Amino acid sequence: MPDPRTETEARDGHGDVVCVGEAMIMLAGAAGPLEDVETFRRSVGGAECNVAGGLAGLGVPTSWVSRLGDDGFGRQVLRDLRGRGVDVGGVEVDPDRPTALYVKESIDGRSRMHYYRSGSAASAMSPTFLQRPEVAARLGSARIVHTTGITAALSDDTARMLDELRGDFILSVDLNWRPVLWRDKNPEPLWRLLRAADVVLIGADEALVFAGTNDPAELHERFGNDCTLVVKNDAHTAVALEPDGRRTEVPALTVQVVEPVGAGDAFAAGFLAGTLQNLPMKQRLRLGHLNAAAVLAVPEDHAAPPESALRDRLLAATEEEWAATRV
Repeated sequence: MPDPRTETEARDGHGDVVCVGEAMIMLAGAAGPLEDVETFRRSVGGAECNVAGGLAGLGVPTSWVSRLGDDGFGRQVLRDLRGRGVDVGGVEVDPDRPTALYVKESIDGRSRMHYYRSGSAASAMSPTFLQRPEVAARLGSARIVHTTGITAALSDDTARMLDELRGDFILSVDLNWRPVLWRDKNPEPLWRLLRAADVVLIGADEALVFAGTNDPAELHERFGNDCTLVVKNDAHTAVALEPDGRRTEVPALTVQVVEPVGAGDAFAAGFLAGTLQNLPMKQRLRLGHLNAAAVLAVPEDHAAPPESALRDRLLAATEEEWAATRV
C-alpha cells in the first residue's frame, strides 16, 4: 500500500488527487410534489465531482475525469468545475449520450432524489477510457485517486474500468451505497473495489445494509485489514481504523442542518486533504467534519470550506473547545 503520510506536491501540472465518476445536473424547486413545482434551480452535483470541488476549495490540486454529453448540461458541469479550480482536461465529450441529471423533491422537510442517468455519457466509461492519454497522464501523476460505489454501479463497463484502476497511488473509495443502482445486479464488483482500496470511507447506516454490520472492526476485517477504514456515524462520530490496528474516534460538530445531501462528499474531501497534508489522524477526521459541516448548513451539494484561520484554530482545539463548537 502506498504511504499516505508523505508530503503533498503537485506533479506535472495535474492534480495531487484525481476523482473518477459521474457528474450530474441537479434540479431543485420549491417544496411540494414534483407535479406541482413549476420552476427549478439548476446546480452541479455528483459524488466524485463534489469531492473534487471540495479538495480544490481546500487548496489541493485536483483533477476530475469522466465523460459528459455534448449538451448544455455537460458544458455547465465543465464551467462549474473550472470555476471552482478543478482541472477538467481529462474529460471526454460524448456526441451521442447525454449528461445525467437528478431532481430533488422536498416534501414535509424531507428530500427525495429522482435520478435520470440510465444510458448517460459517464456510464460508457470502460477500461479503454483509462488508456486515453489525457486520463492516463493524470492517473500517472496522482498521489490519490478517488471514486465511489456509484461509479461501479453505473454499468458493466464502468465496473470493469474500476477493476483496472490500479497504479502508484493511494486508491480511495467511498461506498456510497445506492440500492436502486444495484437492483438486479451482483454487487461483487463493488466488493472487489473495496478490497482493493487503500482508503475506504463508509457510513454506518449504509454499511449495515450493504455488509450486514456497522462494527468498524468487523468491516475492517471484511475489507482485508490492510486499508485505512473510516466509518461515519451520521451526526455523532467518525472512527478510523488503520492497517497497524490504531483506532481514532472524533465526534462530529453540532450543526443546524439545512440539507444533508453532499455532506459525505465534503467529509471525504477534508479527510483526503488532511491525508495529503500529513496531518495526524485526529486532525484528518476533524477536517472531514469541518468540511461536512459547511455543506450541511447550505441547501446545495457543496459549499466553500471554513476560512483557513478558523480551520487551523479548530484543528488545534482542545477536546472541550471542539465539543463546544456550533455551526
